[in-house]
Amino acid sequence: MNRIKTDICIIGAGSGGLSVAAGASQMGAKVVLLEGHKMGGDCLNYGCVPSKALIAAGKQAHAMETGASFGVKPTQPTVDYSVAKDHVHRVIDTIAPVDSQERFEGLGVHVVREYGHFISRQEVQAGPNIIEARRFVIATGSSPFVPPILGVQDTPYYTNETIFDLRDRPDHLIIIGGGPIGMEMAQAHIRLGCKVTVLEGAKAMGKDDPELAAVVLDRLTDEGVQIVEGQLARKVSGTDGDITVETQDETTFQGTHLLMAVGRKINIDKLNLDEGGVAHDRGVKVDPGLRSVTNKKVYAIGDVAGGLQFTHVAGYHAGVIVRSMLFGLPAKASTRHIPWATYTDPELAQVGLTEEQARKAYGIKLDVVRFPYAENDRAIAEGKTTGLIKVMVSGGRPVGASIVGAHAGELIAMWAMAIANKQKMSAIANTVLPYPTLAEINKRAAGAYFSPKLFDNPTVKRVVGLVQRWLP
Repeated sequence: MNRIKTDICIIGAGSGGLSVAAGASQMGAKVVLLEGHKMGGDCLNYGCVPSKALIAAGKQAHAMETGASFGVKPTQPTVDYSVAKDHVHRVIDTIAPVDSQERFEGLGVHVVREYGHFISRQEVQAGPNIIEARRFVIATGSSPFVPPILGVQDTPYYTNETIFDLRDRPDHLIIIGGGPIGMEMAQAHIRLGCKVTVLEGAKAMGKDDPELAAVVLDRLTDEGVQIVEGQLARKVSGTDGDITVETQDETTFQGTHLLMAVGRKINIDKLNLDEGGVAHDRGVKVDPGLRSVTNKKVYAIGDVAGGLQFTHVAGYHAGVIVRSMLFGLPAKASTRHIPWATYTDPELAQVGLTEEQARKAYGIKLDVVRFPYAENDRAIAEGKTTGLIKVMVSGGRPVGASIVGAHAGELIAMWAMAIANKQKMSAIANTVLPYPTLAEINKRAAGAYFSPKLFDNPTVKRVVGLVQRWLP
């Protein structure tokens, strides 16, 4: 066995692990990074990057069919599904060097391409290597969850880890799961010429604001996606090109391909956490500083920490624990300022509390202000008037924002910054933005908060009247 002593040993080279490795190494710590599969993790290889690339291909096809109102004659696009997948893999290949072993070794990180598992409270084994470290970081992420549906072991299916390698366009894709992954893939495939059916056991996009989710679901339905809610899949059967899904009420759905998109399971099975004295259930049990509650040498970040499952959360967690590990400073993770987005068309984005959550938390001390895309000049010019913003405000500060519409994932950034820095609504209202931009939707929403206080206030009108009499 080869023994290695180091300051920090990171298990997993996804977004969070790479962020810790880069930061810690460049600030002088000795770092060992373990990865038994692909550098870059799920986001680069199977998640955020390939899905957005396929969505972009679908948008190009859709644009050819929807130009009539601009004077552009609609035409039926000829889609080469395999070439669309070539685009997906070109995007991955373009980004991959940033996450590569070579780059991180250039930063001074000792990269070991083996899976790691604990053999004691202060040691991890990775292949023929035993790593003894002052601190360990578990950053192993999550994988697609495949529910124990009858027949699933004998029926071909895809997950987000395999769908991007499919080269032949599905004639009819059945998607089990109506969350963000399911809906993004549904719209991408319907636009690329597939028939698509989504089966959801509860409510599609059920974790989002229902008013805003309805805007997205209506668009997908209009584009031809069949969305079936309240029907749990009970049994699957068939072969390549001939798939049957039976729901609990014995309704059957026929398709050619099956995609499982029902959620994620945290990757802890290979870690031997008990041997490391690391308490766990679904994920690693951590304190507010993301440190194991039972082994203070161990931190967990990203999905494996058991909270929000987003790539940018893993990156945020990395910053929290670097502060603690390298400088010994107190640091705690929070979720109140974490945004997220679903990249359908229109997009749906959220930061902080939804309206329902905010009403429960603040009651009568809450104001909800709204502004529609249909009253934004840039949205009108580009024919993207479907959508709205809702901002939840208490004590003059935003506590949540929900946006559905074009570029919602970009527009949410202003509210994420405001909530993270505890800014008041006046900070948004006082910001001067270029005209015409979609970003003015944010400013108009802030204006909608102040308008009643200024324009419907008798005291303000009396003061203005008195001033006008006395002004020279």
